[in-house]
Formats: sequence, C-alpha cells, structure tokens
Amino acid sequence: MTLRLVFDGPVILGAGLAGLTAALAAGKALVLSPTPLATGCSSAWAQGGMAAALAADDTPELHAADTIAAGAGLCDPAAVALLTHEGPQAVRDLAALGAPFDRKPSLEGKNGGEFVLSLEAAHAKARVARVGGDGAGAAIMAAVVAAVRATPTIEVRENARARRLLQDKTGRVVGVLAQIGDDLVEIRSHSVILATGGIGGLYAVTTTPKEVRGEGLGLAALAGATIADPEFVQFHPTAIDIGRDPAPLATEALRGEGSILRNTDGKAFMADYHPAKELAPRDVVARAIHAERAAGRGAFLDATTAVGAHFPHEFPAVFEACQSAGIDPRREMIPVTPAVHYHMGGVATDLDGRASLPGLYAAGECASTGVQGANRLASNSLLEAAVFGARAGHAAATEGLQGGEPVSLEPLPDLPDATLQVLRKAMSRDAGVIRDEAGLTRLLAQIDALEPAFGPCPPLVAARLIVDAALARQESRGGHYRSDFPATAQPVRTFVTLENADTAVRYAAE
Repeated sequence: MTLRLVFDGPVILGAGLAGLTAALAAGKALVLSPTPLATGCSSAWAQGGMAAALAADDTPELHAADTIAAGAGLCDPAAVALLTHEGPQAVRDLAALGAPFDRKPSLEGKNGGEFVLSLEAAHAKARVARVGGDGAGAAIMAAVVAAVRATPTIEVRENARARRLLQDKTGRVVGVLAQIGDDLVEIRSHSVILATGGIGGLYAVTTTPKEVRGEGLGLAALAGATIADPEFVQFHPTAIDIGRDPAPLATEALRGEGSILRNTDGKAFMADYHPAKELAPRDVVARAIHAERAAGRGAFLDATTAVGAHFPHEFPAVFEACQSAGIDPRREMIPVTPAVHYHMGGVATDLDGRASLPGLYAAGECASTGVQGANRLASNSLLEAAVFGARAGHAAATEGLQGGEPVSLEPLPDLPDATLQVLRKAMSRDAGVIRDEAGLTRLLAQIDALEPAFGPCPPLVAARLIVDAALARQESRGGHYRSDFPATAQPVRTFVTLENADTAVRYAAE
C-alpha cells in the first residue's frame, strides 16, 4: 500500500550543502535524506574549503579567469561570473550561520578578523577559506544543519530514498515516490529539487561516500530530463592509498603548502609532466600519478618538510587517516592514487536551477550549471553548492503551477549490491583516468548485459550516460582523456537525453 502526502513547497532530494542551502532559501521545504543529516554526503567530507575573492588583492574577475582556464573551454561565462560575484557573500553568509572559518586575529587580538586564505592548484591567488586546516566541509555542514533544524517550516525525513520522480501526462514533475523506512510514500508537490550529489559510488576507487552513486542523475534521465557533459569525471590526484573504500583524501592544500610528489626512488616527478609541477591542474596531476604507478614507480606525497611537525594541527583529518594505517606523515611519505572525486556533468539547468522538465530543479554536484566546464577548479564545489543551492531554493519556492495526476506510481528497481560492486570495478577499469575505445566499448557491453536482468536502475542509467558520452567525445579535454584521441578538438558541450545518449548531441560552447 502506498501512502500519500501533499506538501505545499519544494521537496528536496538530498541533504548536502546544496540541498540544505536550498531549503533555507525556500523557507518552507521537505528534505528527504537517505542517511542521517551530515552523513552520506560529499559536502561533509570536503577538506580544502571554499574559494572566493575575499582578499583585498583579489577580484571576482580573477577568480572567474582561473575557473574558466581550469574548465578547458567548456565553462559557461555567465554562470562563472554569477558564481564568482556572489561567492564572497555566500562565504560570509555561512560564517554568519556559525561556520567557523579560520580567521586572522582582529585588532582586539581575538580570532574574528579577515579570513585566512590558502593557495590551491590553478588559482592565481590565495583565496580558499578553510576551517581548522582541512575540516571545512564538516564544520560548514554542522552550521547549516543546525540552522535547518532551527527552522520550523523545514521538515526533514531521514532514511528516505527517492524511488521515482512522479510526472503527469504532460511530463511535468509533480512530486516524488519515496521509500521512507518500510513505507512507500507518494509525495505530491509543485516542485522537486534534486540535490543528490555525484557519481563517485559508481567507481571502485572514490573519495566520496559510497551512497553517492548517480541516483539523481539516473532519476532525472529516466524522467526525460536533459543531461549535460556526463563524460567529465574529475579524479582527485591524491587519495591516500591504504586500501580503504572509500579512500581517504590528502587535500589539495597540502600541495599548496609546498608538499612534493615523489616516486619510490624519491624523485620529484611532476616537472616531467607540467611546468607548474604540483600546482598543475588536477587532471594533469592525476594522469602523472597514474603514469608513475602504471610504470611501477609508485607515487607518494612528501609533506615532511612543507608541513612536518605541524600536521596534527594544520591537517588533522589527513593526519588521522594516515595514523590509522600506521603512517606518520610528519616523517614518512604518504602513498597516493587518483580516485573519483567530483562529477562536472549532471542535470542541465539554467542559472536558477531549472531543469528541462517543468517542476524539476537541480543543484550542487548532480546539476550542470556550466560553471565547472571540463575540469573543476579546486574548492569551487562547496561554493557552487551554496550559491546555486540558494538560487534553486528561491526559484522552486515560487513555482506555483500544480500538475495533474501521476502517470505511474511504480518504484524503479534497485541494483543489487553484488552487481554494483562488479559495475564499480568495471567503471574504474574502463572509464577511469585514461580511456580508449576498446575499454569503453567493453564496458558498454557489460552494461548492456546487466540491463535486461535488472531493468532501469538509476545507477546503471547514470553509468550508461557517462560511458556513452565518453565514447562519443573523440578528443581529450579536462577530466576526459582518451589515449586513442589525445589531441584537443573544438570546444563543444554534450547535451543528451536517455533516448539519444548513444549519439551524444553536442553543442558548441559559447
């Protein structure tokens, strides 16, 4: 038996920074979280911080230029301009909510003055606001969760998973079918905001929570929404290689502080790959580490001189992860490997989070606003979640049209865990840091074989979108590297629906 609920406000799927920021902006919202708040979302795991032009010698224009350069020709300049101009206020707003960003001492000698800003890869200025060195995500989420819990017009249902987007006969999204505990609940609303995160859990080696496996992307695609740039997956160069799933992260800020990448012989190898060495764009560093490991030379992050004795205070999360594996990063090098960290692609939206389907919005990593291009600039993800989450929340709250009755109340199938693990290994093998036609074709055949047995599972659909678009993009750009097409061609974005995913409709970037 399916229960029925009518909610007069946006229903938000996901409770990371984008989802909760959207809820606060909407004022009245119903948030469905598959896990307890502040768990199971990438936002809480973010280490580096939030990039914004907060320093006197920095400007939104400089931040925009760095974002566009990292995006390798595929950023939407209007979206980037909005992000970088609204970014400083978004950081200040979070600080006002209680996010304890690191501050310089004020004139009174107390911490409360200007933000302490760090330099990260591909930034021309030190502009990353951090918390406790590497604890930004958890601290920001704690402040936002407290604000949400203190807002009586925001309802939160934990242990709630979306099983289908509800649509009327015109295709309008009119709510969501949710599994809340043991109950299936038909939730009717005038708008739904997808804030379900990325696709890291589709890969065997990831720094994201395993629960984040492209379900929002799959739900939207199965409803007929347009998906943008799904082939662009960012691999963080320096996941800590200690056999954990997910892999702990050695934040980009360590290289910003001067840590060196070395191989087993102790050679600093990044000069062989890029003149910016350790501060090269993430895709370059990830491929360099991949190459060193593939050649049997290994890859390690040496922070013994750059950080050394300051590790426990400056980077406590990294220090704890290393210590748990018997590594003392004050004296020893940290073994590292590339791991899936962020998805630049997602549900195509406008600057207010509207998707191509009436009544549907998306924000955060599951959305594609055009900000991230082919390769996200370091520490722009939390910023995008805050800026565009708020915009989506405002817009969805004003959605006044009510749709008709849902066409289907049938839940979409789940992918069994054993099958998911097989898929994760195949994705890492064939749609990883370096791709080619043979591997992608083999992977697509594997997905083809799974679909008849398990039906339209959202994670399986998300995987297909990534692989189809990676096959169609016969060039290398940003996070997408084809060893059989290493050159860069004309800058064009990918826009697809599930019906034409195998042909990947492409549009020139502005």
